Amino acid sequence: MQGTTVTDSIIGFSRGITRYQWLVFFVVWAGWTLDAADFALYSLVLQPALRDLMVNPTPVDIGRVGGLISTAGLLGWAFGGFTFGILADYIGRVRTLALSILIFSVFTALQGLAQTPFQLGFFRFFAGVGTGAEIIVGIPFVAEAFAEKNRARILGIMMTGGAFGTLLAAQVYNLIGHWGWRWVFYVGIVPAVLLVFIRRGMVEPERFAAVRDRRRALANARSHSEEDKEFLRFVPLQLFNRQNRYSTLIGLLFCVGTLLAIWTSVIWLPSIQRNILATEGISGNAAISYISFGMTMWALGGIFGYAAFGFIADALGRRPTIFIYNLGTLVVGVCLYMMVDTFAPYPYLLFVFGFFVFGVFSGHAVYLPELFPTHVRATAVSFCNGTGRVITSFGPLLAGLLVGVINLRYATAGMTCFALLSILAMYLGRETRDDELPR
Repeated sequence: MQGTTVTDSIIGFSRGITRYQWLVFFVVWAGWTLDAADFALYSLVLQPALRDLMVNPTPVDIGRVGGLISTAGLLGWAFGGFTFGILADYIGRVRTLALSILIFSVFTALQGLAQTPFQLGFFRFFAGVGTGAEIIVGIPFVAEAFAEKNRARILGIMMTGGAFGTLLAAQVYNLIGHWGWRWVFYVGIVPAVLLVFIRRGMVEPERFAAVRDRRRALANARSHSEEDKEFLRFVPLQLFNRQNRYSTLIGLLFCVGTLLAIWTSVIWLPSIQRNILATEGISGNAAISYISFGMTMWALGGIFGYAAFGFIADALGRRPTIFIYNLGTLVVGVCLYMMVDTFAPYPYLLFVFGFFVFGVFSGHAVYLPELFPTHVRATAVSFCNGTGRVITSFGPLLAGLLVGVINLRYATAGMTCFALLSILAMYLGRETRDDELPR
């Protein structure tokens, strides 16, 4: 709202939220939290797992195989986002969300049973399918449940699950990491508990219910207008019609830039910290508490960044807010990886880095749904994110392959610079702060 201050927004935003809205918020937030925890736990135990599954691996071997397995997980995320986003626009948000959580839980736990790097990569791919599907379905679900009021602020707070997941992973790793990497993956079965909440009291948002009813009515009609024919067209093809194709381009650029900037850090940051600690004489189990502290600070910064995004976006606008977050990601990330080679300042810089590099993903939840109408919204969010993740999936692999050529920190810094693509998207995109969520 024009002229609304951030303080006023924080004080009054929660008034009038219904029990149903709280339930939708909790389930999606919790699912996203546990998804993010899985990815963080994976990165924390990747190196120990590969040392166990491979015979006398060198750092170059770990970089190459770890990059391939990480790529498999991100490709699974992209595939899950693509397919389940389309499903959500046809069969509904609730059933698709439940299926995604079931797949994610089972295959995350199965990673703990892997006996070879190939098996770990296989299970990683399908865990990624469930993970990618959950958040892609969850974003439009929450946006439509809160369509009339508090949309940006609630979506920003919902996205804090990404940072809470990293925080949770750091604590789980600190508690059970000493038991071995397999036990860390077994924790992944916990998200299945959310299925109980999904089966009780969750119905489709009114906006999607209206779309479903219109599809049913048109299916029984004898003739259709040109508008009706376009409405019934296969949803992914509608992303490239005259109404949606420019928004699709902007969303894609935005997603590619932010995803490339973060995922190499997500995968390799624990290894970077482990390598720095090793130069200071701290290795093995002795390094666990240090790495856990660093990841905790990164996650705490992310929580503040995620939560603040919606309030700042309501005060300044979507585009300026996304620009600020990307600029912070670029400056802090490059300084962290290129200029810091001792561990002491790392956790505190990671707090600031986490604020920006995590927080900008609230823009995925706030800005993308505002670009597209209800009947293509989940597919649009999934396409922009999914395509971005296909491209992004090769970032950790590239950084891993470069281990034998340049320092892993420098490779990760280079990938962080792709935040510039997201800045370009905001230059080209339109402002949506004062617009109603498209129907």
